[in-house]
Amino acid sequence: MALLLAGPSHAAESAGDEVLLAKVNDFLLERAARPGDKAGDEVTVEVHPPRAALPTCPEPDIFLPRAADRPAGRVAVGVRCGDDGRVRYLQAEISVTGHYVTLAREVRAGETIRPADLTLVAGRLDRLPRQAVLDLDRAIGQQATRTLAAGQTLQRYHLRTRPLVRRGQQVVIEARGAGFRVTRNGEALAAGGRGERIRVRLAGREILEARIVGEGRLAVDF
Repeated sequence: MALLLAGPSHAAESAGDEVLLAKVNDFLLERAARPGDKAGDEVTVEVHPPRAALPTCPEPDIFLPRAADRPAGRVAVGVRCGDDGRVRYLQAEISVTGHYVTLAREVRAGETIRPADLTLVAGRLDRLPRQAVLDLDRAIGQQATRTLAAGQTLQRYHLRTRPLVRRGQQVVIEARGAGFRVTRNGEALAAGGRGERIRVRLAGREILEARIVGEGRLAVDF
């Protein structure tokens, strides 16, 4: 991930303004970046200086008036300064560039999505819908909840976990731990997809919770 610090769009009116604007830049970069971002992602911040000079503010309290998990696009930034707590608001533009997932072909509702159905596209992530899918692995093996057009940006609500276990199905439960592995048969008390936890009734009527690991297969870890 690369963090790019954009210079002010106009010259700041004083050295003090420049220092404060740099602090606002740093604040927004920290908020806009995520530790899990991919190496190719870029975050750029541009803070627009106010028309009037900013007050001297050695220790500004910088905040976002509107709380956001990850600020992007055009945002307002509050700067609280001085003993009287006076607040000034600045405008900034945050752009996030990276990769997102689109459909390589039409996928019909209920189809299981395969790698060949998807394309990874580079572009402005801050202009995408909030639920846009950014990783191919997030979509491969999932089922489409509706018919999706070729070229469409894939979103999380377009996907559902493909069921690997049906309610009432006879399943195999594998219990494993340090130095042992035991396999038993049982009945699934709920449907579910890979990684989901469901309750299972064993032959002796005992009920336990297990994690779905494959078609009709579950695991219990000790």
